[in-house]
Amino acid sequence: MKKTIKQDALFEKQDYTLEFLASGEYDNCVFKGCDFSNGELRDCVFIDCEFMDCNLSMVKLSGTSFRDVHFADCKMLGLQFDSCNQFGLSFGFVNCQLSFASFYTTKLKKTRFSQCVMHEVDFSEADLSQAVLEDCDLKGAVFSRTNLEASDLRTAVGYSLDPEENRIKGARLSAEGALHLLDKYKLRID
Repeated sequence: MKKTIKQDALFEKQDYTLEFLASGEYDNCVFKGCDFSNGELRDCVFIDCEFMDCNLSMVKLSGTSFRDVHFADCKMLGLQFDSCNQFGLSFGFVNCQLSFASFYTTKLKKTRFSQCVMHEVDFSEADLSQAVLEDCDLKGAVFSRTNLEASDLRTAVGYSLDPEENRIKGARLSAEGALHLLDKYKLRID
């Protein structure tokens, strides 16, 4: 079967909920206002692509490759990024809804998350070293054996970290965020 190869293409307001985007390679493409919800992006390779104002909620990502891909203003609920092809994985997120996503064991070194809602996101065993979580709402996010070394969480809110269970050397936290390192001890700080 011949795989699709698209370069420098604009996909605007397309509905991929019933007929999924064809497997193949998408290089320097822009997806704007597209609906992929509950669909599949299996075996797709995205290189230097942008997704703007798209709905990718509950999309199956088995074997999907993201290399230098940017997501802006996207709804991305319940995505399993841990099922992506990890080779060369590189992406960034601005103003996205990423709640209930899983980044379990995913290498996210130097990844930038900006102004994202990330409730109940699973970062267990992920590598978030040198990542930036700028103005992100991390209510209920799971950090378990997560590498957060030299990460920047100064403007993130709603998270709780156990410093004995996670690697946090050199992480940048706000004063309020630093107090959440003590949550497991149930201290009253007045």
